[in-house]
Amino acid sequence: MKIAVLGGDGFVGWPTSLHLSDQGHEVHILDNLSRRWIDTELGVQSLTPMDSIQERSRVWHAETGRRIHFHLIDLAKDYEILKSWLAAERPDAVIHFAEQRAAPYSMKSDRHKNYTVSNNVNATHNVLNALVEIELDAHLIHLGTMGVYGYSTIGAAIPEGYLPVDIETLSGEKKRQEILYPTRPGSIYHMTKSLDQILFQFYAQNDGLRITDLHQGIVWGTHTEQTRRHAQLINRFDYDGDYGTVLNRFLIQAAIDYPLTVHGTGGQTRAFIHIQDSVRCVELALLDAPKRGERVKVFNQMTETHRVRDLAEMVATLTGGRIAWLPNPRKEAAENDLIVENRQFLDLGLQPITLAEGLLSEVVEVAKKFAYRVDRARVPAVSAWTREIGKLVERDPEGRALRSVS
Repeated sequence: MKIAVLGGDGFVGWPTSLHLSDQGHEVHILDNLSRRWIDTELGVQSLTPMDSIQERSRVWHAETGRRIHFHLIDLAKDYEILKSWLAAERPDAVIHFAEQRAAPYSMKSDRHKNYTVSNNVNATHNVLNALVEIELDAHLIHLGTMGVYGYSTIGAAIPEGYLPVDIETLSGEKKRQEILYPTRPGSIYHMTKSLDQILFQFYAQNDGLRITDLHQGIVWGTHTEQTRRHAQLINRFDYDGDYGTVLNRFLIQAAIDYPLTVHGTGGQTRAFIHIQDSVRCVELALLDAPKRGERVKVFNQMTETHRVRDLAEMVATLTGGRIAWLPNPRKEAAENDLIVENRQFLDLGLQPITLAEGLLSEVVEVAKKFAYRVDRARVPAVSAWTREIGKLVERDPEGRALRSVS
């Protein structure tokens, strides 16, 4: 297929682009490189050294003979450019990663909230609008998040997208209907993904667009089969308090002898998936496209769930690290359960990679190799959900700041 990967320079977008190119697809990356600009804004850098997207693509071609094409387009702002590109190239599939992906970043300030809503919602709508306008029947695959669901505390499994409900009619009869599982987003970022769902539902029913929405858990790990082929193909690795995912953050903290930062009780249960499984799931979804006129297909893209404190204890046992219990900058329940259905990907042949000491050690080795690139001041998670919570945030988990003896 000819595949457009929107946001293909990012944490999941880059290894997905490599994986699909390796499978023989013609891959085009459309990206405005905003994630690199955000690094500059935050004064942080990927733990792993990243070359330009042009150099990455050149190395991939030198190693494999396959080309990945790059197009500098801001999907949220350059609607006419995007529409013209889609009309000229007419890809068979469009994979949409091109959204600001960090919940903490989306809550930093009113400016960051506005940026996240404007970027994410406009980008999604521009893509949908363009597909309809140019009459392009491409399969749209969107990377969403498990966070649209909120967190289950009633002991019932979260279904894959749709919830069967009984509605009582005026005559007293019960009618069965399937609705989108009610959203309960926990941040502005998660809210934009919830809005995406409504946009998808409308364009599928109104214009017959073929859409798959992947509700993904927290991604961990560094390497995929393709990124291992050359040092310059390595994926980005975020460790900072805004973009670093919790398990990767624990592993880098252990590697540099930094306290493992557990916020609140650590009783938050999260869904996880390894980066290799993430790219494999995208491929499986690509090959299982809905037919025109069908409702949006929804997958829960995760392989296991864990409590944050259990992960911290696992990493501490593995590495000899120590745990720091800190105030939680997020507005969320101290403890929650999370039971998730993920039968569809298993039925399509996914063989999940689960947390294993070998893979955890691999990440620690990568972290130690590039530990010299870490700015310890950027490790704490300090973006707070409310002003009141912000007053309680711990900005010095190592206790390095000078303190008054009084």
